[in-house]
Amino acid sequence: MPRKEQGWVTFQTSEDERKILEEFCEQSQRTKTEILRELVRSLNQHSSAPISPPIHQEKQEDIYYTQKPNIESSIQKKSLKVSSRNILKGVVKRVVYGAVNSEVTLEIIHKVELTSIITRASAEELELSEGKEAYAVIKSNDIVIARE
Repeated sequence: MPRKEQGWVTFQTSEDERKILEEFCEQSQRTKTEILRELVRSLNQHSSAPISPPIHQEKQEDIYYTQKPNIESSIQKKSLKVSSRNILKGVVKRVVYGAVNSEVTLEIIHKVELTSIITRASAEELELSEGKEAYAVIKSNDIVIARE
């Protein structure tokens, strides 16, 4: 079955546009597909906003917007709900930041510590630092760190 019939959409971008998308994906720890789907869904909210005509007509998919949609503002953070039943409350003992990943150690009870490797972006977003409360969410052999 052709990709078009499967719901695939392909379009050309400039090198600068591609870099912007890739940097945004890396910052937000999401895939290009997730970002583009979110952008498409946000178009319903901006349907009355005028769209300038294409500057040149190479392909039908080339569309130039007068305004860059703010994807970040359309994302609503919600309180944490997790299906895992193994959730241990602890206190951050230490965070060792690496270039890509960070090592986070929680003290669950006196002298009982759990250490998890998470992305640096996640550690920064969770604002993990020594003395803050956090949760170790254990699913199978992974330990995920969370905060309220």
